[in-house]
Amino acid sequence: MYSGFYKVPTPHNEPVKSYAPGSPERAEVKAMLAKMRSEEIEVPMVIGGQRIKTENKIRIAPPHDIQHTLGYFYQGGAEHVHMAIEAALKVRSRWQALEWEDRAAIFLKAADLISGPYRAKINAATMLGQSKTVHQAEIDSACELADFLRFNVHFMSKIYDDQPISSEGIWNRIEYRPLEGFIYALTPFNFTAIAGNLPSAPAMMGNVVVWKASNAQIYSARVIMEIFEKAGLPDGVINLIFVPGPVAGKIFASHPDFVGIHYTGSTAVFSKIWKAIGDNISVHNTYPKIVGETGGKDFVIAHKSANVKALSTALIRGAFEYQGQKCSAASRAYVPSNIWPELWELMEKDLKTIKMGAVEDFSNFMGAVIDEASFDKLSSFIDNAKKDEATTVLFGGNYDKTKGYFIEPTIILTKDPHYITMHEELFGPVLTIYVYEADKWHETLELVDTTTAYSLTGAVFAQDRFAIEEANNALTNAAGNYYINDKPTGAVVGQQPFGGARASGTNDKSGSYLNLLRWVSPRTIKENFVPPTDYRYPFMNEE
Repeated sequence: MYSGFYKVPTPHNEPVKSYAPGSPERAEVKAMLAKMRSEEIEVPMVIGGQRIKTENKIRIAPPHDIQHTLGYFYQGGAEHVHMAIEAALKVRSRWQALEWEDRAAIFLKAADLISGPYRAKINAATMLGQSKTVHQAEIDSACELADFLRFNVHFMSKIYDDQPISSEGIWNRIEYRPLEGFIYALTPFNFTAIAGNLPSAPAMMGNVVVWKASNAQIYSARVIMEIFEKAGLPDGVINLIFVPGPVAGKIFASHPDFVGIHYTGSTAVFSKIWKAIGDNISVHNTYPKIVGETGGKDFVIAHKSANVKALSTALIRGAFEYQGQKCSAASRAYVPSNIWPELWELMEKDLKTIKMGAVEDFSNFMGAVIDEASFDKLSSFIDNAKKDEATTVLFGGNYDKTKGYFIEPTIILTKDPHYITMHEELFGPVLTIYVYEADKWHETLELVDTTTAYSLTGAVFAQDRFAIEEANNALTNAAGNYYINDKPTGAVVGQQPFGGARASGTNDKSGSYLNLLRWVSPRTIKENFVPPTDYRYPFMNEE
């Protein structure tokens, strides 16, 4: 038992390294890439601290070099889901009883490992396994993951510090209890930082977790798990499993000790999970917390007063960094007719300079999309756009999967603001542009707000402040993360808490205290120092 009101270290955003020629970080990550490419590894599940292998080995390959084998992971089944739940529940009471300062120390140490001795390894794993350039890996797997851990410790301390007032003779306090069961963390392929944050945020608040990583992110997930263990995380607090989603979901949704899900992924899957939880609500010991960040169809709308050069850069970076595989990626753009010719001239000039290929070549701006299913889906939308009378493929439109899952940065110009690629999420390097009459600003704002079910990110470009104010009001509910004269991607922990509403999720804002509040169950305690000893009140006395 410790005594003291502890102050945690002041969090800071991890500086992004440049990886410029001649820099030590460039040499270090290149050496790590060469080392990891030269090895074939095996990735077992981690349940209760034990390495679990099965007879079902699945090959891991870089999306940009599909003939190369990085290693294999072992896929489990229903029995491993049950094993992970049992391991989590077994350690739950000890983990919840641990002083919060001890939990904080584990994750602060993990952050320092990520930004220090593990930086090259976690970046290289993300580059190879998820086809990210060194810059995209750096801002994700090194910087953002370290930021999540450091800032979450800070937010945790602030939550515990938030206490009620007390009147004379009374002491009121709030106890922020961990949830009474286990959390299911279901993580995506596209951000290593999200894969680390979804299980660690509930664990930091004293919960135990079963973590199912995306098959396409397992290569870097095993590095995250290694770091957590190195930082001193006790066995069983976070259990990493590789099982088919429907198998795990069915078990979790019907387990009495399931108390919450922390999710990032598709809207369709999240809706199925929500329904399954509802269908089994009478089975659960408490109402589960449902926290999810789902799809997006993120917009950029430009006013006739927009800075054209800034708009061009924002569209190219926002749409094509990491092959458009960010839930925040610019996917639909609304451009006024007065600036369209100049904008397209600038964009076409820059697009012609973009290089795509293996991420080990640092001169490439883009890698490959994540897998064959994504490649096939995207190529079919591009083919349809080439044939459709309402659309013109202005740039790109080519694709090839002989070496890796490569799709060119593609610009579709549409006459129909309700064309399918203006409202359906694609998750790839495809940007659809609608050119509107420059004087129809108000009508186009309404179009942006009503075209799609999603509400994740969006951006407005304008120099006219009246236009900006009108957009702010018209698009109040169109995006959970809203940008003025900037691309709709690149939210920073502690600066722009992330999340959207409508079909984009529960908007519980990862990267803020709001998310952590979802993983506790507050108990209010009132202590009366001098309790009354007579049931009668003064008003009852005779005159």
